[in-house]
Amino acid sequence: MADGGVLIQEVHSHIGTLTLQRPEKRNALSPELLIRIHRALDAWAQNGDVRVAVITGAGGKAFSAGYDIGSIPTDITPEIAEIIRSSNPLTLALGSIVDFPYPTIAMMNGYAYGAGLNLALCCDFRIAVENIVVSMPPAKLGVVYPPGGIRQFIEVVGMPRTREIFLTGRKYEGREVLEMGLVNRLVPAGGLQETVYALAGEIASNAPLSLRGTKRIMNMFRDALALNGEHEEEAEKIIHQACESRDFIEGQTAFFEKRVPDFIGR
Repeated sequence: MADGGVLIQEVHSHIGTLTLQRPEKRNALSPELLIRIHRALDAWAQNGDVRVAVITGAGGKAFSAGYDIGSIPTDITPEIAEIIRSSNPLTLALGSIVDFPYPTIAMMNGYAYGAGLNLALCCDFRIAVENIVVSMPPAKLGVVYPPGGIRQFIEVVGMPRTREIFLTGRKYEGREVLEMGLVNRLVPAGGLQETVYALAGEIASNAPLSLRGTKRIMNMFRDALALNGEHEEEAEKIIHQACESRDFIEGQTAFFEKRVPDFIGR
């Protein structure tokens, strides 16, 4: 077991587990945590010993509450500090999950909101507790979510479901989450680990070259949903415009004050 403070790494029988270790913050994704996820998966990819990667949250209540906007990295190495300055930690981490050469499983032991749900959807499989609650709330916060994240939802649940999830910003619970295709399976909390590691063991026992090759070919189909350069630039302008709006400030303020926001469209 390797303890990186905010991320615990374990490897047994070709199965690697990453545990998001910020239970006091409901496992919110800080820049430091995201960089550590990226580095752990990159190391495993280079080593080749891990044939299934499992990602879960500590504490038993939350898989991840989403991106921790107010997190300030502390007590980190100069190397990680440089990565944070030069790259988008969320993009790095999510990309490392999608591009990990072997299958990945999100063991969703609690609720998943925002970027936390996006992280789970980057995994090849999602096994969740039967009382799971998920939400994608940017519309309620005055935020326009990045196109890469929206694409991930389209890949998993299709365009109609993605429109509903993002444009309503509502919460989905239990069986509804399964029926929407956001998870592969629901299991009682007491059987979650047994179910996940049985699946991981079944996958890890298969031929490594077949696992790598099949996942790589499947990932090639993602290119069909990629935006061209012109659309990428337009999306960036849309995102920045929203972040500079009065509604953005109102959305964040209302969230922290636990009230309904009063949006005015500018």
